[in-house]
Amino acid sequence: MEVIAMASDHAGVGLKSQLKEYLAERGYDILDFGTNSEDSCDYPDFAHPAAEAVENGTANFGVAMCGTGNGIQMTLNKHQGIRAALCWKPEIAELAKQHNNANFLVMPARFVNYDEALAILDAYLDAQYEGGRHQRRIDKIPVK
Repeated sequence: MEVIAMASDHAGVGLKSQLKEYLAERGYDILDFGTNSEDSCDYPDFAHPAAEAVENGTANFGVAMCGTGNGIQMTLNKHQGIRAALCWKPEIAELAKQHNNANFLVMPARFVNYDEALAILDAYLDAQYEGGRHQRRIDKIPVK
């Protein structure tokens, strides 16, 4: 069974809770790194442990959200082993997996509703990495 690391800030906690239930129904195990409250908080406090779980293999991939998705994505991408893609349309999520082998799906919780988020999530989950010419590009991402 695949394990998903999840993280959000206060702006994304509601959507994260809904998506967490949906993912459990689809048979995924969830590692929820927080937050679990709508009280104002700092997204790096939750993004860093979630990123570490994906980097060290505790989780297969991650799903994260904050108000715009930008802050949590920037934080996740500070980790050398993370390729977090900010997606607000299903087509972007599909291409992020197919071409970039994104291992974190990030959504802007204040700009997508639940139905849109489900479509984005499904597109990401159902897509497969294509490899080939894309791998050469991915190999050039980490700073050495």
